[in-house]
Amino acid sequence: MPMSWDFKARLLPKLPEICRRFGTPFHVYDEAGILEGGARLKAAFASCPGGFGEFFAVKANPNLVIMERLLRRLGFGFDCSSIPELVMARLVGAKPQDIMFTSNNTSQEELLEARKNGGCVLNLDDITFVRKIPPLDDLAGLFSGSGKKSGMPELICFRYNPGERRDGGSFIGKPQESKYGVRHDQIVAAYRLAQAEGAQRFGLHTMVCSNSLSEGYLAQTVEMLLDVAAEINAALGITFEFINMGGGLGIPYHPEHRELKIEELGRSITSSLHGFQQKHGWAPKLLMESGRWITGPHGVLVTRCINRMSKHFEIAGVDACMSSLMRPAVYDAYHHLDVLDGKGNWLKTSHSPTPLAVVGALCENWDQFTSPHLGRHRLLPEINEGDLAIIHDTGAHGHAMGFNYNGRLRPQELLLQKNGSVVQIRRAETVDDYLRTQQLEFPPRLTF
Repeated sequence: MPMSWDFKARLLPKLPEICRRFGTPFHVYDEAGILEGGARLKAAFASCPGGFGEFFAVKANPNLVIMERLLRRLGFGFDCSSIPELVMARLVGAKPQDIMFTSNNTSQEELLEARKNGGCVLNLDDITFVRKIPPLDDLAGLFSGSGKKSGMPELICFRYNPGERRDGGSFIGKPQESKYGVRHDQIVAAYRLAQAEGAQRFGLHTMVCSNSLSEGYLAQTVEMLLDVAAEINAALGITFEFINMGGGLGIPYHPEHRELKIEELGRSITSSLHGFQQKHGWAPKLLMESGRWITGPHGVLVTRCINRMSKHFEIAGVDACMSSLMRPAVYDAYHHLDVLDGKGNWLKTSHSPTPLAVVGALCENWDQFTSPHLGRHRLLPEINEGDLAIIHDTGAHGHAMGFNYNGRLRPQELLLQKNGSVVQIRRAETVDDYLRTQQLEFPPRLTF
């Protein structure tokens, strides 16, 4: 959701000095907001009969300081989908039981990394992966997945894709068109095969929506998982240790949109779990992998207007571009925008008399945060050269989705601490960083 009044009250008076000290652009995150939101999430699900656990989706905000000093303090684990994310989770002290590896089209290299350091909770995306899990002693990468018994861990999980049984919403789309997960007609066979390979403990996962503000839809996802768990239990006698409803908890990017009622969602899901327990005599632990809901509202991108131009429409050119925040270009996503005058004296409230596009410098016409002709037109405050534009809700899928097309470099990240101080938690990229993986001197040639 757009910045809370508390976040604004603590950040905006300091913003001109922060900009003088660190320069622009930058993402800045609110420590207090992240911690308070995380505590609220835990409280909402504290009465689940089997317990509750949050595995933060690292892809949302892969910053080591956020992970170690905030998310670990909250007791959260991490949902990882790549080798670097696994490495980061382990660097901040996550134990094997604190890491869930949810990958798709997974390589042997990734499976090997997931099995190292005591392993993690493996969440398999396809039934064929059962026989591709390498043994723990196969660290040389020699395991081919053919003709050799797999290294099935004691605990295993599968990602379930309900296909036409559910609608995934606007972000993910129809589940039957998704590349993720095991089909309903395969799911019992997948667990039977895992049992045959030596698995003894089991979890069940799904991820069918993104950024949902519907408590009813999210609660129905848990009910769906419980129905599937009961079906598998009846067929194979499996008592599930946990179900993982995935992420999907949404935030209201538009100021006029309502907030997800997390306490209401907690009560509804807890009731479903108690009902399941009464009927079956056991209840799985509830897990989720929220990323956006945890950090999204508690970050903003601060950028300065460097050019005010008039072409076929009015333009405010800023010193950030879509390499800092690509969601408006890729998803036609709305991000609320405030303007602070160049001297930091006041937050502008009067609107520009004409439609205004806020654009970056990328050689790509989609590099527009707001646009009167690309479907992102809205009334904005007047923006002049030197003014600061504050783009809201960039705490998740902001810096994390950055890229280097056109040689544009990703910005720094800052943390507004609870004590009011501001620290840099990631420096801005440099030209040296951009060139580091290239070489003018060729390595030894491979000759044939």
